[in-house]
Amino acid sequence: MTIGTQTLHPQGPEVSRLVWGLMLILESEEGRDPQRLAGMIAACLELGITTFDHADIYGGYRVEAHFGAALKAWGGDRSRLQLVTKCDLMLVTEGRPQHRIKHYDTSRAHILASVDQSLSNFGTDYIDLLLIHRPDPLLDADEVAAALESVCSAGKVRYIGVSNHTPSQLELLQSRLNRPLVTNQIKLSVLHMEALHDGTLDQAQRLRISPMAWSPLGGISLFRGHSEREQRVRAALQAVAEEIGGVDIGQVALAWLLRHPTRPVPILGTGKVERLHNFARATEITLDRQHWFSLWEASQGHQVP
Repeated sequence: MTIGTQTLHPQGPEVSRLVWGLMLILESEEGRDPQRLAGMIAACLELGITTFDHADIYGGYRVEAHFGAALKAWGGDRSRLQLVTKCDLMLVTEGRPQHRIKHYDTSRAHILASVDQSLSNFGTDYIDLLLIHRPDPLLDADEVAAALESVCSAGKVRYIGVSNHTPSQLELLQSRLNRPLVTNQIKLSVLHMEALHDGTLDQAQRLRISPMAWSPLGGISLFRGHSEREQRVRAALQAVAEEIGGVDIGQVALAWLLRHPTRPVPILGTGKVERLHNFARATEITLDRQHWFSLWEASQGHQVP
């Protein structure tokens, strides 16, 4: 099968229905080898996964360059894929001895330098989508907007967005921009429903934004968690899977997320291409309302009011 595509915003980029997240790729034996990673990129493209999610900090600031080496080994047409990356998180690590404490930096100088470094790491001349990684309490909206406008006007970045931002934080930055923030990358899954109730998804629908969903399977706790809630959700997922037939609980969990009218885009962090093939089947599943609410009820621990 080949999965489809969608736009993140009426004036935004077209991305694949599922996204491959590279945060943990260096923890995979296959992913640590640039040649084998090149083969994984090719396999993703064959499946229809054309969008690859990064951040400058991933792998202790090493993943972007590693992926860039794999892109070079792959040697295909750059226009076939979309590169997403993020900036503003500053980690304390051997590669950054000047960082005395974990913090955020949304200064103009840092955004410009981070974009240039990501371009160099990937070995490309443009980033498809740049996100502000975390809300910065010292964010100067005018300064950040000017920096984002600058990198877009220079052709270094094609689209911009945010990650982990509240509705008011997104609105503040958008108020200073002449172009849209095309997505908000948020934590969203059947085990993490806060965005359903805190206005985040309401805002996304109002602005016609499709959010990108990180940890869309709730981490390993969805499959192995021992808490009462985790077991309850797992049992509900299994019940739906059995009613539908021929699917597994991971596919049902993704189908639950895909059912939302904002059309969230799940970011899958697996290091195994065969798992991506399995999860891709979720794009063919449409849960009815009662199945959807049975999973909501299991997660929340009570019926709807």
